[in-house]
Amino acid sequence: MAAGHAMPRWPRAGGEASTAAGPGGATLMRRQLHAEEDAAAVEGDVGCVVLLSEVMSGGCSSPGMNVSASRRTIEEVLVNGLLDAMKSSSPRKKHNLAFSPGDSPDEDPAYTAWMSKCPSALKSFKQIVANAQGRKIAVFLDYDGTLSPIVDDPDKAFMSPAMRAAVRNVAKYFPTAIVSGRSRKKVSEFVKLKELYYAGSHGMDIVTSAAEHNTEKGKEANLFQPAFEFLPMIDEVSKSLVEATSGIEGANVENNKFCVSVHYRNVAEKDWEVVARLVNEVLEAFPRLKVTNGRMVLEVRPVIDWDKGKAVEFLLQSLGLNDSENVIPIYIGDDRTDEDAFKVLRERNCGYGILVSQVPKDTEAFYSLRDPSEVMGFLNALVRWKKHSL
Repeated sequence: MAAGHAMPRWPRAGGEASTAAGPGGATLMRRQLHAEEDAAAVEGDVGCVVLLSEVMSGGCSSPGMNVSASRRTIEEVLVNGLLDAMKSSSPRKKHNLAFSPGDSPDEDPAYTAWMSKCPSALKSFKQIVANAQGRKIAVFLDYDGTLSPIVDDPDKAFMSPAMRAAVRNVAKYFPTAIVSGRSRKKVSEFVKLKELYYAGSHGMDIVTSAAEHNTEKGKEANLFQPAFEFLPMIDEVSKSLVEATSGIEGANVENNKFCVSVHYRNVAEKDWEVVARLVNEVLEAFPRLKVTNGRMVLEVRPVIDWDKGKAVEFLLQSLGLNDSENVIPIYIGDDRTDEDAFKVLRERNCGYGILVSQVPKDTEAFYSLRDPSEVMGFLNALVRWKKHSL
């Protein structure tokens, strides 16, 4: 942390979002429960939040829905909505385009149109660094799908030595943080670089750079854990989800300390509805938790006003980099949870969100990169530019 900058004080939980669901309770990202919307086709990378207890108590009613409807009907709507989101994030969608190195995605009209709105960060590199001239750059990186490829087994999502070297070199010149849905411990074990800042569990577990801010015992100093009170609840729901999904081949439940990931990448598509139903059934007993959808994963998280965007704001302020006139944050990520960070940078009117995707998506990012290999190319280019400018 930069010397002379006081630690910002943030609330442990965001207002009514921290209360149990019910009338006047959690209000984050409510899914409208109209039957016609539930039946509608879902395109793109769509997220969904299900708060069953809130619906049952009437806190998420709509003109088109009678809150006194049978429990079964409400459960069906919620499960179907979650299933829609699961299907939309599948790489088997018809709009998914698989390109090999050297291929030209320009042949696809939809991709070409999308690239005009979200151009390549590599091709736009000169413009990016020109705007950063005389200003300090801070780098924020997602892990899975950004620094490492998406793999079937989440425990084997290793980054390459070349990527590790690229991130290490970036950290020599710019404050650099990893912002991941993984537990902070797990992602730091994957990255293996002490000179970075780490924000695990979607930014709910933030630590300083271990290389600069060790305690007397050599441990990293915690900056912020806004969901600390939820730890016992997360452990309990994790065990319940492991038990509930034990009979589904390919299902993988990962306890990420402040959130739980239910991976369904290796589950047969015919069983996805079963996964959605079981997750909803488990969460009935946990009204202060919500479920959102990522890339082939369901994320069970505390209902608090905190996300990757809030984590980026916290780190910028903590490190004395909150001056939007003199600091250019660059955030690179591939998941819908990274959109919260992209949105923060867009609303601050400073910095650049860069989406990693080979598929046209609605995004708050300014630029795009196709895959982790292009991410590495961008990071290496950033280092070369900095060396040349010294």
